[in-house]
Amino acid sequence: MEFFITGGCGFIGSNYVGYLLDSTLEVSKITVFDKLTYAANLRNLEKYQDDSRLQVIIGDICDFPTLKTAMNGHDVVIHFAAESHVDRSILDSKTFIETNLTGTYNVLEACRVNSVRTTVHVSTDEVYGSFPEGTANENDVLLPNSPYAASKAGSDLLARSYFVTHGLDIRITRCCNNYGKFQFPEKVIPVFIKSLLSGKKTPIYGNGMNTREWIHVKDHCRGIQVVLENGTPGEIYNIGTGVHLTNIDLANQIIKILGEKSDSIEFIEDRKGHDFRYSLNYEKIAKIGFSAQINFEEGLTDTIDWYKANQSWWG
Repeated sequence: MEFFITGGCGFIGSNYVGYLLDSTLEVSKITVFDKLTYAANLRNLEKYQDDSRLQVIIGDICDFPTLKTAMNGHDVVIHFAAESHVDRSILDSKTFIETNLTGTYNVLEACRVNSVRTTVHVSTDEVYGSFPEGTANENDVLLPNSPYAASKAGSDLLARSYFVTHGLDIRITRCCNNYGKFQFPEKVIPVFIKSLLSGKKTPIYGNGMNTREWIHVKDHCRGIQVVLENGTPGEIYNIGTGVHLTNIDLANQIIKILGEKSDSIEFIEDRKGHDFRYSLNYEKIAKIGFSAQINFEEGLTDTIDWYKANQSWWG
C-alpha cells in the first residue's frame, strides 16, 4: 500500500510515519509532502532516512500542480498539514485561512483527480467549541471560537462535501489534545517543560482552570489507523480518552515529575476567546476497535524524559 502524508514532518504527522514504518502493515511506499514551516523538522524522520520506502518532498499544499503530481499513484492520503496554534491564529488569521481552507481544498481536489482510494482528514476537537459540561458528539453543531478552530471547521465541511458531491472516500477524525515527542515548544506541555528545564516559572493563562482532554500521540496514530482500516466512508470519528486535566493540574504534575518547587507557576493574562473546556464522546470509534493504551502519567513521564534528553532539538 502506498501512503501520501501531508505535513509528515510535523509533530503528529512524523509520529504517524514512524508508526507505519515500525509496524507489520503492508507499507510499500510513504511519500511525505511538507512545506517545512517553523513547526516541521526533517530531524523528526532521521531514524528512517535510510528506509527505501520513505520519500520526502518539500512542497506546499497551496501549490496545486505540484501537489497533484506528487500524489499521483498513491492508495491512501492522510491529511495532517495545517496551521494549528491558536495564539498565532489570533495574531494573524490569514495564513490559517490559506493553509487550512485553500490547502485542504487542494488536497481534496488532488485526491479526486488522482482517484485516491481512501483519504483521512485529520481535524480537532476545537471545532465543537467549549463544553462547560458533557461531551461533544460527532453530529453536534460546530461552534468554533478561534480563527484556527473556524478554519478547521471549514475544512471539515469541505471534506464532507467531497464525499457527498464526488463520492470521495473520505473519513474525518477529530482528536483531543496530543502530547509526546517532536511537539513544537509553543504548545502547552512543551512550554511547561521547557520553562522548568530553563529555570523559569511555568506560565499559565488566567486562573489555570481551563480544562483539556489528553491523548498520547501514539494512541492518536493508532486511532487514525483504526479509522482507515475499519471506518466508514463519509463518517466522522472523535478520538478521545476521557483523561481531563485543568491547566494548573497539568502544570503541577509536570512540576512533580521534574522535582521542582510547588511555587514554580506564574499566572499570566488570559488569551482572547480562550475556550474553557473540551471533551469528546468517543463511543463511535470504540465500536470499530479503538481504545487508548498509554497511561497518561506514564506517557507524560516518557515525554518529559524525551525533552530532557533532546534539548538540542527544541533549543
